[in-house]
Amino acid sequence: MDTEDRARLLDRFTAAWSAKDLDALMALMAEDCSFRASLGPEPGATFAGCAEVRRGFALFLGPDNGDPPPETETEESLISGDFAVTRWTSRYPQPAGPPIVVRACDILGFEGDRIKFKDTYRKAPGELPNG
Repeated sequence: MDTEDRARLLDRFTAAWSAKDLDALMALMAEDCSFRASLGPEPGATFAGCAEVRRGFALFLGPDNGDPPPETETEESLISGDFAVTRWTSRYPQPAGPPIVVRACDILGFEGDRIKFKDTYRKAPGELPNG
């Protein structure tokens, strides 16, 4: 796959993530895939293999509870060989007050025409440590 093919693969992945379409997401993942989440005990949580990655994606996408979806803006992906970096900002509407803004990036690895891993890093509002 060349850079343009990988960019199209990432576009399909982003569209499937936004649509919360687990079947479409998993169709883009390699058989021996992994998802390293931004939250969890490791720090983060690692989901390895298709069944676990699907479960991890489902946890992070969450159920449709009627809340308005976040507005997400993506920047151009940085692709080099078998790796890519995607950068995005999501704004989560709040009933009162301004939205919660989360900035993040994913580092993705490719295996042939599939995604082998997704490793997420994010910045979110919170208190700075005392110092």
